[in-house]
Amino acid sequence: MRTREEKASAWRSLLGGCFGGGGGGGSKGDRQRKVRPGGGGGRLSFTDLSGAADQDLSVSLVGSNLHVFRVAELKDATRGFDSGNFLGEGGFGPVYKGFVGDGVKKGLKPQAIAVKLWDPEGAQGHKEWLAEVIFLGQLRHPNLVKLVGYCCEDEHRLLVYEYMEHGSLENHLFKQIPAVLPWSTRLNIAVGAAKGLAFLHDAEKPVIYRDFKASNILLDSDYKAKLSDFGLAKDGPEGDDTHVSTRVMGTHGYAAPEYIMTGHLTAKSDVYSFGVVLLEILTGRRSVDKTRPSREQNLVDFARPCLKDPLKLAQIMDPAMEGQYSARAAQSAALVAYRCLSSSPKNRPDMSAVVEALEPLLGLKDDVPLGPVGPVGPLVLFVAAPEAAPAEERKERTPRKDVRRRRPMSPKASPRKRGGAGAGGQKEEFWVWHLPAEQKAA
Repeated sequence: MRTREEKASAWRSLLGGCFGGGGGGGSKGDRQRKVRPGGGGGRLSFTDLSGAADQDLSVSLVGSNLHVFRVAELKDATRGFDSGNFLGEGGFGPVYKGFVGDGVKKGLKPQAIAVKLWDPEGAQGHKEWLAEVIFLGQLRHPNLVKLVGYCCEDEHRLLVYEYMEHGSLENHLFKQIPAVLPWSTRLNIAVGAAKGLAFLHDAEKPVIYRDFKASNILLDSDYKAKLSDFGLAKDGPEGDDTHVSTRVMGTHGYAAPEYIMTGHLTAKSDVYSFGVVLLEILTGRRSVDKTRPSREQNLVDFARPCLKDPLKLAQIMDPAMEGQYSARAAQSAALVAYRCLSSSPKNRPDMSAVVEALEPLLGLKDDVPLGPVGPVGPLVLFVAAPEAAPAEERKERTPRKDVRRRRPMSPKASPRKRGGAGAGGQKEEFWVWHLPAEQKAA
């Protein structure tokens, strides 16, 4: 069995060219080998690899099954990154559906894939790409999306995942695609996502996910939840350390208040983000929605005071479910969300405790129909006398036109559809908060 130092050296050799911003060197045969991160002795951290030299990307390690793809292979798989295969777009770049046939890679069975391309002008970059390879190349769990492989060729950075047939939780909650999620499915998704976070936090070398949100929870053909996008993940504190100091990065509306204020990242930061998503599952509202009245725009501020009162909770539950849910289960889940959203990290439960609290709720039926709820028309919680909105508010609610200029893609491909996570609704905003210099860290 290899020592920790030998495994770290092997990973440095594997990813060295990518640390240097190059990559893709070596023979064609080398580039097609599998990446095999070392088995045994614990997971290697991002820090273990920080001193990598500029070397080839073709070294095989013992343990995993990541495949090294070439750009040409992924262009073939996605029909030239055709706009008809466009799935969405996040901070890293656009994602396309593809298919790898038999014989493309030795040991890789024919399957549908999702290919994520790096957008050089996006909010994330090479470091996030590398974090994704390092974390998902070593972590395996039923509630984490599977990384099939990657491509690091010249300036290109691509990631290849298993294809998740039902897309993101965000689309189902806020766009009702293809239909309204029934209560039982919502609760199963919440439990699955909680198990994914608990696995990360309870690992021998803990991982803090840092960007837990509805758009990063993907659903397979059975609506099983799997966490995706580990570009912002960090190794958790070890030994006597109580937190990790980092730049404050994440998505507006999901980040824990103490993390925003101090840059101190802990597992309890993820717990807060989980509470926000659980609140979205219960209410069908976005974490931040500028189209609502001012007092309702921040979901946590508006809804948390209602979570301990069954009557108030019933008023903020997602009206799209048309009352077809277990009241007892909803009230219990609301109490879990209330604790997760505590302003004091010490008062938030561990994710393992969240799983223990939510999983038994799956058996509470209250004679609620378990079939899918069909698409519904516009619904309102309250009916009030119409009143003219102030001119400033009307101006604020007017959607802004997309003035972003079109830019060439990397690799060169046909123009993609615009929309992604924000199609058909407001676009999710990716934030990097700027802190005083003494609070910043890599």
